[in-house]
Amino acid sequence: MARAKGGFKTRRRINRILKRAKGFRGAKSRLVRQATEAVKRAGRYAYIHRRMRKRDFRSLWVVRLGAAAKEHGLSYARLIGQLNKAGIAINRKMLSELAIHDPKAFKAVVDASS
Repeated sequence: MARAKGGFKTRRRINRILKRAKGFRGAKSRLVRQATEAVKRAGRYAYIHRRMRKRDFRSLWVVRLGAAAKEHGLSYARLIGQLNKAGIAINRKMLSELAIHDPKAFKAVVDASS
């Protein structure tokens, strides 16, 4: 069997890696070995942070709702508890959007829950 040298497939694989490494600093964007390691690491971080983004946004909404609830004399936990007891099923994202952009509607929701 003939020896396979760096032909079409190898060049395509290398180009794919270097394309992903565009914008990286120094050798990480130019040299194949460093670029491969950098791209793998970037992929791991991207995978992890796609999940962390969801957590971060939920905690942001919770903080916003806590601040908005304080304006109406409630704590965050009380507000959520009252909403659940009243059967009002609005998620935290929409509640925080209401609190920011339409305070009157948020007040109406708070009043309806208590």
